[in-house]
Amino acid sequence: MKPDKVITQLKRIRGQLDGIIRMYEDERGCIDIVRQVVAARSSLGRVSRDLLSGEATRCSKERKAEELNDILKEVFRY
Repeated sequence: MKPDKVITQLKRIRGQLDGIIRMYEDERGCIDIVRQVVAARSSLGRVSRDLLSGEATRCSKERKAEELNDILKEVFRY
């Protein structure tokens, strides 16, 4: 994923988080808040997958299997 696309997606996620905070402060319904949390989490997952995919491609082209293995361990630790 191109760096500018990553920044755009992260800023969109930041907007989602700001919205969740406002919803919580305004005492909106729990279900509505949880739906937004799930959406933000899904967006972060998508960014992570895209970044990992790009990194895996780079590592495989450069034959850096050990570095890729370290990245995968980090991702799957959570």
